[in-house]
Amino acid sequence: MPFVNLGEFKTHYALSGEGEAVLLLSNSLGTDFSMWNPQLAELEKKFRILRYDTRGHGKSSVTPGDYTIEQLGRDVLGLLDSLGIDRVNFCGLSMGGMTGIWLGIHAPRRVHRLVLCNTAARIGSAEMWNARIATVRKDGMKPVAAAVIERWFTRGFRAAFPDEVATAQRMLENTSPEGYAACCAAIRDMDQREAVSQICTPTLVIYGGSDAVIPLPDAHFLTQQIRAAQEVELTAAHLSNVEQAEAFTEAVSSFLSP
Repeated sequence: MPFVNLGEFKTHYALSGEGEAVLLLSNSLGTDFSMWNPQLAELEKKFRILRYDTRGHGKSSVTPGDYTIEQLGRDVLGLLDSLGIDRVNFCGLSMGGMTGIWLGIHAPRRVHRLVLCNTAARIGSAEMWNARIATVRKDGMKPVAAAVIERWFTRGFRAAFPDEVATAQRMLENTSPEGYAACCAAIRDMDQREAVSQICTPTLVIYGGSDAVIPLPDAHFLTQQIRAAQEVELTAAHLSNVEQAEAFTEAVSSFLSP
């Protein structure tokens, strides 16, 4: 897989598919771009798919210090500039969706259509994020992995699809603790609630009816604040693209197709 050097760090990415329009997929906290594998085969039929590992995740560099959502958004712009791609459709889940919100506000010319999945303009409290950061920096990823997996998937899915759950847990446990903590800080410090109404890009909000990470009022807030936004509820918890892979892919494909 190729890399793009962006100043002090390098971004790991993959570009595949035969379509003319580019669809950029942005991963959630504690994953890498392989989280999009359930969507890849179908979406490659219509789009060129650009996946990348967010700073601090996967094979992208783990730079020191706390990150910000602006920094993660500018990483995307740097990747696009390096690849000579002017405009994309953007689909991000959780942390990837927060990056998408920032792009929709600050770089609307670069985004043709925006899909915000299992995400919000603000998530959690500073105390919650500080506690998780402290645990991860002290003890690594395994102490938080079990609790996170329970929030990622419903009980029924965990029981019926243990292999998919185990794959997700390995991905989480293999995430750099420092990179994870630095991105937790970005989420902790993010509050895009006032600015989100500035988004004029056609937007689809996908949320899970059983998502404990994103309360339903927070998901609906995005739809209410973004002009003419559409929404789709899936019978899923936080990683809805895995738990309801077919329905998720269909929702994204239908929204992005002319």
